[in-house]
Amino acid sequence: MAEVLTTWLWSNKIELIGAILGLLYILFSIRQHILTWATGLLTSALYIVVFFQSGFYADMGLQVYYVFISIYGWYFWLKGEKKAARNSEQQVPVTRIKKWVLVKSAIVTLLIFLFLIFILKRFTDSTVPVMDSLTTALSITATWMLAKKYIEHWIIWIFVDFFSAGLYVYKNLWPTVVLFIVYAVMAIVGYLEWKKDLNKAELTSGLKKA
Repeated sequence: MAEVLTTWLWSNKIELIGAILGLLYILFSIRQHILTWATGLLTSALYIVVFFQSGFYADMGLQVYYVFISIYGWYFWLKGEKKAARNSEQQVPVTRIKKWVLVKSAIVTLLIFLFLIFILKRFTDSTVPVMDSLTTALSITATWMLAKKYIEHWIIWIFVDFFSAGLYVYKNLWPTVVLFIVYAVMAIVGYLEWKKDLNKAELTSGLKKA
């Protein structure tokens, strides 16, 4: 039994390390810590390999995007924290996404979704092109929203994480299934925690205006 477990752990070491780093990533993002982006970058680098080997090509491409958005988010949060420090704040504030930005984001997400379906059906052997494209398109938008600290990104992640967990069951990526179920629960926690900060900020802003 121990030998079987050891063999399984070793054969899935990249996925397991990625899952552990992924948990740290979501914990740091809930706490709005700058290490969100360092752990996110490492997680994405490992999952490029995992998804390539499993045939999740859109998700693999998504991880490449995550690498670059992690660098952007890291820079944006550092720059924002310096600005916040000048205003006697601890970090970049949580905000609500503006309606016109939400509409533009929805349109861009739809276009990415349709583009990915075309690519996967035309040029790959993906067995789940529509579902893979949907989670990828939504994840691209959600990660960008995280970098901007829009609270609504958590709502997208709750849906994507539960949906993805079911998708990975189909591919027998069990450590990743567990990871995404945990992600979904933590996304709910993240939303509630960010909502507290947002409510405090809006209350303070209201008092200042009064």
